[in-house]
Amino acid sequence: MRNVKLISAAVITAGFALASQAAVAYNNAGDVFVRGGYAKTDTGSGNGNVLGDSLNVQSESGFTFGAGYLFTDKVGVELNSSEKFEHELNTDVAGGIGSIDRMPVNLLVNYYPLGGMDSRVQPYVGAGVNYTRFSGEPSDVSVKSSYGAIGQVGLDLAITNNVSLNGYASYADVSSDIRTGGETVGKVDMDPVTVGGGVTLRF
Repeated sequence: MRNVKLISAAVITAGFALASQAAVAYNNAGDVFVRGGYAKTDTGSGNGNVLGDSLNVQSESGFTFGAGYLFTDKVGVELNSSEKFEHELNTDVAGGIGSIDRMPVNLLVNYYPLGGMDSRVQPYVGAGVNYTRFSGEPSDVSVKSSYGAIGQVGLDLAITNNVSLNGYASYADVSSDIRTGGETVGKVDMDPVTVGGGVTLRF
């Protein structure tokens, strides 16, 4: 988490430092962008229960990617995801019980308050829908896919007309039933906070 926070902090600090320098054309209607980077997901604690035993899902990190389109200078849509996060699972009584893979897919509408302005620094906020697919569960256990809300804040720092550094943080609502033998035996309940950084390419 420390490394990702440093990356995000560096993007924000550099943004303010460069804001007074010569501007570049940025954030125009019709722009298409792709993003790639690395993020840390903090799952917090108290992540549900299994057969009455408190469940904890360990935090994890991995590579992220996404793409988007600007309908206007200030409003756009973004679809992003990541590689599978493999989370270790443990309970208060039984201890370690294996691991589970989580792959999030997010569809968001973003608002850029400085869109259309010749500014190297482009903050944004977004909200939308999160779909989370679980796989790789322990033997004879299944966890249903989850649908929930997601929100994010971020910042792009333009290096050239087409390349920028990106930092962001997001919060998602992830909740699903845990089943074995067709019976519900518990619930996984996460509100993952993800902090990441990377590069945005704009076309």
